[in-house]
Amino acid sequence: MRLETDVLVVGYGAAGACAALEAAETGSQVIIIDRFTGGGATALSGGVVYAGGGTAQQIEAGIDDSPQAMFDYLTTEVGDAVSPRTLRAFCDGSVSMMEWLSFQGVPFSAALCPEKTSYPTNAHYLYYSGSEIAARDVAKPAPRGHRTHGRGTSGRVFFDRLVEAVRRKGIRVLTQTTAERLLTDHSGRVVGVECRTLHSLAHRILSRWAAKPFLYAPKLGRLMHKPVAWLESRRGRPLTIVASKGVILCAGGFVNNRTMLRQHAPSCRGALPLGTPGDDGSGIALAAAAGAATTHLDRVSVWRFITPPTALLKGVLVDRAGNRVADESRYGAALGEAIVTRHGGWAALVVDSRILAEARRQLRTQTLWFQRFQMWYLLRFARISAATPRELATKAGVDPDGLITTLKSYHDTPGKAEEFVQPVEHPPFSLIDCSIRPRLAYPAPMLTLGGLVVSEETGQVLRPDGSTIDGLYAAGRTAVGICSHSYVSGLSLADCVFSGRRAGRHCAYGDV
Repeated sequence: MRLETDVLVVGYGAAGACAALEAAETGSQVIIIDRFTGGGATALSGGVVYAGGGTAQQIEAGIDDSPQAMFDYLTTEVGDAVSPRTLRAFCDGSVSMMEWLSFQGVPFSAALCPEKTSYPTNAHYLYYSGSEIAARDVAKPAPRGHRTHGRGTSGRVFFDRLVEAVRRKGIRVLTQTTAERLLTDHSGRVVGVECRTLHSLAHRILSRWAAKPFLYAPKLGRLMHKPVAWLESRRGRPLTIVASKGVILCAGGFVNNRTMLRQHAPSCRGALPLGTPGDDGSGIALAAAAGAATTHLDRVSVWRFITPPTALLKGVLVDRAGNRVADESRYGAALGEAIVTRHGGWAALVVDSRILAEARRQLRTQTLWFQRFQMWYLLRFARISAATPRELATKAGVDPDGLITTLKSYHDTPGKAEEFVQPVEHPPFSLIDCSIRPRLAYPAPMLTLGGLVVSEETGQVLRPDGSTIDGLYAAGRTAVGICSHSYVSGLSLADCVFSGRRAGRHCAYGDV
């Protein structure tokens, strides 16, 4: 079977949907294919978009922000992942990006979260989603986490609204269709994709059933996914799609490719892959087989959140030697990286009776159900207590002298915001295990940040020598982008929109 189109998008998450919508704006015919039924990691996410510079939601909430302040802060996070010019374009275009998403039907709210949290409750949708407060000496802090308006984790709402926009545009979507090989012409230009496709209710149902277990219990998810893969191999039929203008790879990252993870990020064992079975690196592999360059594959973001409740930010995060791990008010990915890369995966939060009592009072008002469950586990089963810091350290296997020295000097340590600093001196003392290891009740989620090297002007995939592979583009977590050095909540989804639109626009129209 053979189909023809102008633009072919491989992968139907945020990046794929945005690429298709932008390409369709030029009048191009667009086809999207997806191995499953669409959504990818986007639909499983919190639906947070990192945006600033004076968005409508920030203005309504009375927040003073500017593209320059956003740029100054993100410079500390982005590193060398993209050039300052590209980061500047991202920040300068942030307001218009939010307007574009709103035009597509994605709902946002100006309800400002009053406390620092890893993810706000259903009463709040604009919040400090990164380490802005901790970086206040670099740039004026502003809340830039724009959570899609919807109950619980609202990534599904975000994606569903993009699906509606894709339907309104008349874009053709082929689900249960897997890209297997890129087609090239005599000049090496990518002109299409060889696929396998099927129409199977069993495949549709089984892949949906396996999605949640795959996310929360990977071993069970892999077991449940085996019949899905069997159906694909036995029932799939060949399909060739020719794309006259180009192919855009938006197939996600490789967080569920254990071989690639062992090769590029062996220190992340014990973290929980945040993605779908489709996040297996297949999009990266397709392009690599055509000569594409990759980079930042070792950049894997592991999250260790200690909030909500906010009171726990007043505690002291220490390692086995009793030394402080990091500024506790930094974003969970920064804490996770410090724990994994510099402290052997082990860390614990030390609090006193006053902090613990305040945290318990905040549980009901500051948490969603899954956060409440995690804190119930931490405060009941992952906590030990003692009358003195020395006794606590001895029970926990922490160096007593190191811990005592850290607690004595902690409140005099510069850097941490004053509202999160108070002496830890009221007995009894508690130590809460925040280590990175497999725990269903307190997982440490991770996602991959590296991928294909692309032109920052067009989204075209590049070879190791810097030349472009004509007709081939990439976006989202298949490609290197804004968040490929470090991650804060909403930055990946925002980069999916930014890079997806860029690739779709240039592939279809040749104009950035």
